[in-house]
This record gives sequence, structure tokens and C-alpha cells, in this order.
Amino acid sequence: MATVALTTENFSSTVDANDVVLIDFWAGWCNPCMRFAPIYDEASSRHEDVTFAKVDTEDQQDLSAALDITSIPTIMAFRSGYLVFRQAGLLPGAQLDELIGKVKELDPEELKKQAAS
Repeated sequence: MATVALTTENFSSTVDANDVVLIDFWAGWCNPCMRFAPIYDEASSRHEDVTFAKVDTEDQQDLSAALDITSIPTIMAFRSGYLVFRQAGLLPGAQLDELIGKVKELDPEELKKQAAS
């Protein structure tokens, strides 16, 4: 599955319209980002029920600043519109698959209750 390029304009609508969204914040000059890119792409082919997205931090500086991205690569995961994971650093494929599995297991109703309290 191809990744979605996120911008300030489509970030919220993408996160809100999809059940599970995984976002990779990256830049072309970042060596760890370039090493992570094929891992991320391979995971997208294994998890077709997940929306895989990327934010080019050089091109989308306002979005990156608004989300307080200070280190790349940074991975964010959203479940039913709720941010449930955020981590800077490269993840190996097995850890990425494990993360995706855990995000899928989260109960959206429970997330809604937690956000309300």
C-alpha cells in the first residue's frame, strides 16, 4: 500500500477519517530516516488495513513545529483519531509490526472515555 503524504491541509482529515494511522516524520538528509524508509514501506504492504503516512519535515515545517517534532525519524500512531504512540528513533521491522498490532488492539470506546476524563 502506498503511503500518504501529509501536509498541514490534510493532516487532521487523514487522522480523523481512518481507524489506524501510522505517521513517519522524516527528512531527505537524515540517514536514520533513509534506513527506516524501506522498513516502513514493507510494513505498509503487510498491514493493508492501516493508513501509512509520511511528513517531510523540511517541506512541512509548520506542521512539524505544531506537533513539536524535534528529532527524526519520529513515529506517531493514531487510533480512531487519538494519539496513542509517539517515539523518536528508528524502529526495526519486528518492533514496528508489534506496535501496529498493539495499536489495532486498543478499544476506541476506552480511548474516548480516557479522553473525556
